[in-house]
Amino acid sequence: MKDKIGIGLIGLGTVGSGVIDILRRNGELIKRRIGVPIEIKKILRRDPGKPLPEGVSGNLITTDIKDITENPAVDIVVEVMGGVEPARSHILSAINNGKHVVTANKALLALNGEEIYHAASSRNVDLYFEASVCGGIPVIKAIREGLAANRIETIYGIVNGTSNYIMTKMTNEEREFGDVLREAQALGYAEADPAFDIDGIDAAHKLAILVNIAFGTPVNFKDIYTEGISGILPVDISYAKVFNYRIKLLAIAKMKDDSIEVRVHPTLVPWNHLIATVDDAFNAVYITGDSAGPTLFYGRGAGDLPTGSAVVADIIDISRNILKGGCGKIPPASFKEENRIPLRILSIDDIISMYYFRFTVVDKPGVLSTISGILGEHNISIESVIQKGRKEGCNVPLVMMTHEACEHDVKNALEKIDRLPSVSEKTVMIRVEEGN
Repeated sequence: MKDKIGIGLIGLGTVGSGVIDILRRNGELIKRRIGVPIEIKKILRRDPGKPLPEGVSGNLITTDIKDITENPAVDIVVEVMGGVEPARSHILSAINNGKHVVTANKALLALNGEEIYHAASSRNVDLYFEASVCGGIPVIKAIREGLAANRIETIYGIVNGTSNYIMTKMTNEEREFGDVLREAQALGYAEADPAFDIDGIDAAHKLAILVNIAFGTPVNFKDIYTEGISGILPVDISYAKVFNYRIKLLAIAKMKDDSIEVRVHPTLVPWNHLIATVDDAFNAVYITGDSAGPTLFYGRGAGDLPTGSAVVADIIDISRNILKGGCGKIPPASFKEENRIPLRILSIDDIISMYYFRFTVVDKPGVLSTISGILGEHNISIESVIQKGRKEGCNVPLVMMTHEACEHDVKNALEKIDRLPSVSEKTVMIRVEEGN
């Protein structure tokens, strides 16, 4: 039996430093749990001249990846450098050399997951990636193990802390998007270039990973309809409140017979739904299984220690497998490779949803009936209407909530409505989910 587990760490940024901190502080506790110590053998760093975290010796640092991937003392390679390349090449090199791998790299798995899953399965090594989705929330482990007996029906996720922080502040403090974004950047919640967060790209990366393991079907990030929050205005948040809804950036996946919906966009959610109560920089994933029913996983989705916690938990799991000779028992993507079935991904035009509309119209007789008539022609039924601040001859908002309709019909109807002389601005449309 091995008397220690050797780790090769690729990357020494925020997450890498968190991993080292946890292993240093909780090393004895972890040793009691698995039976042997975990030791860092080498650390790959792009700039070896940078100051080292507390407890890291300079002789651990290398700039040569072979010191990790071809090092016989390294059992598990931990990739926390981020980005697609050279992370992809480093991970594949580690796998080809028989190393087990832990990664926190959501972008890499969302774009190149199939290649990496296949490589790990072919070499019968463990590939764990809990930290790639929602940091410290063990949602991947829950799907791969705790919910393994279930047919997963729906996933609703608030999986990006930056966008959720912005939407929370806009909702609770009635502030403009740009103002809150600047605050988030000052606090370190948002990057100087926040596009990945506010445009929904980060959330779509995470959704691609969740869908792969939940539904047993290969889904690439590029397959996911993605829409961000930069167009959300305080006026629409206020009207959502009147209807007893809150607006959240949701990552949504639904099983539909032999097809699936996968999409990320701002969504009206009932104010009393669990997912609507998730505020600030917290994350949550709401999963419905056919046997377990609805389950909610909630916590911090980013940061050195929450994400480092997930990475170290994966290291512990693989260490136990190594010590018991049980590596490769859980397929990387949850399903055995030959049993993964490509499902048809529904176009956004084919989804069925409820909708929120805000028309900007000239206040004069007949406008409401004209708009209602066009909606009816396109099989769109109105559930409720709000018309406030009437000023005859002036522009006023006309707000509607609809019953379920096909997105293709909605787009055709709005295109026709927006050409009306009485409609002065492009109609605001936001999808609605009841979260059942």
